Amino acid sequence: MKTLYCLGLTAVLPALLLAQPVKPGTTVGDFTLAGANPVTFSAAKGSINVVTFISVQCPVSNAYNDRMKALYGDYASRGVKFFFVNSNVTEAPSAVEEHARSHGFAFPVYKDQDNVVADKFGAEVTPDVFVLDAAGTVVYHGQIDDARNPANIKRQSLRVVLEALLAGKPVQVTETKAFGCTIKRVKKPS
Repeated sequence: MKTLYCLGLTAVLPALLLAQPVKPGTTVGDFTLAGANPVTFSAAKGSINVVTFISVQCPVSNAYNDRMKALYGDYASRGVKFFFVNSNVTEAPSAVEEHARSHGFAFPVYKDQDNVVADKFGAEVTPDVFVLDAAGTVVYHGQIDDARNPANIKRQSLRVVLEALLAGKPVQVTETKAFGCTIKRVKKPS
């Protein structure tokens, strides 16, 4: 019985390690995002980069569609680079494109085939946000804000982080709890 337990733990442990989000202070290496115009992070990154994992079907992620559009509108013109990523294996690239079009996104949404980018970051839910500096170091991980319903927002976490960085100030809160629907991953061989 102990042998089976150990073998089961050995099979599960790598999956658990992949699911751990990168912590602030961790440097993330280069990655490629697929889409109509594929992009590598190293070629497109700016001094402040926001990587946001989103979904077509998740009601929590969809509750943030207008807020994501507003964030992009308010900060892209100030030099912040945004990378919106769909990592759900259950959402086809065509559905991702249609979702972006039907919601009037002014930004591209990249498809993360086989969850490579989600695994790299340890993203678990949609929406889940990672803010990186020019060196690719995570300076913030967590929520966009603290309420699914805009009427209940008490803290606009991502806006606070972006304003601090744009003002050249340190980020006071580097991590918050992201909430939403789990990212539907491909089954990886164990």
